[in-house]
Amino acid sequence: MVGIVGYGIYIPSSRIKISEIASVWKKDPVDISRSLGITEKAIASGDEDTVTLATEAARNAIIMAGIKPVDIEAIMVGSESHPYAVNPTSTIVAEALGFSRNYLAVDLEFACKAATAGVQAIYGLVASGKIKSGLVIGADSAQAKPHDVLEYTAGAGSAAFLIGQKNTLVNIIDFTSYSSDTPDFWRREGVRYPSHGGRFTGGPAYFEHVMGAAKLLLTKTKTTPIDFDYVVFHSPNGKFPKAVSGKLGFKEEQLNPGFIVDKIGNPYCGSSLLSLAAVLEKARPGQKIFLVSYGSGAGADAFILETTKELLKSRQKIKNISWYLKNKSYISYTDMLKNEGKI
Repeated sequence: MVGIVGYGIYIPSSRIKISEIASVWKKDPVDISRSLGITEKAIASGDEDTVTLATEAARNAIIMAGIKPVDIEAIMVGSESHPYAVNPTSTIVAEALGFSRNYLAVDLEFACKAATAGVQAIYGLVASGKIKSGLVIGADSAQAKPHDVLEYTAGAGSAAFLIGQKNTLVNIIDFTSYSSDTPDFWRREGVRYPSHGGRFTGGPAYFEHVMGAAKLLLTKTKTTPIDFDYVVFHSPNGKFPKAVSGKLGFKEEQLNPGFIVDKIGNPYCGSSLLSLAAVLEKARPGQKIFLVSYGSGAGADAFILETTKELLKSRQKIKNISWYLKNKSYISYTDMLKNEGKI
């Protein structure tokens, strides 16, 4: 089986409470937090960008897998916030980690699902025998225009997954994708902040595509929600994943182990993969996970994963989600603007 042979995460220690942002704009913090389902979010420090976040997560994945960086034959980095428009993030990360020169490097962009598209691509390369292992990273230092609703949710974080066939921790059983031209969220070249369609980002965008990909995969594999121990959805806020989970027939106890958006916000390409890491922190061997990512523009990737006995011993090698959630310090709204280079 082709699957995950190692994974790593990184969440910046800086946090800002939603109430802090709301107070600056004279909004009711209780109302804002309740409507979005988020209480605080992670913010990259002033000396951190997508490259930094990606490198930290990838280093943890390599430690867990016990693989030499020179043996990794491909690296794909999915992000909405690559620091360069022309100059790849993937090669900078590979250089920092000590890769050889014999590797495929690709930067991916498809809003918040670029990294899961990378998982499918690396899966294909490994399954076909073209490479033995490849690294996929989802990382974002999410930007938002001041006083935009995204300012309350856009967070920072990264997750990295090594895909291979030897000593897999999690097997990739199957996957599907569902895509269309539905521009609910966009940012033109040279424009600093993204634009979005407000309420249009719900029904015809997120819900249509997440449910579309999920139903395709359930039908393809002749499975139902009851066949899974856990479910993970991309979480642009705290409301959408709960709503789509219920619509598809999943239960709260399947969703809750990976539900961390209320504590870190939406780290875009890192969102669904960080939630998956939270599930893997608790999962036992032989359990099945249903995962659906989402990217504006729009599309969704759905996966069926199954844990193996290798997971239990390997996940002890790195700091887990629980550690990162506890290792935090709160900053002010002004500090957030400084960290993001807005002042």
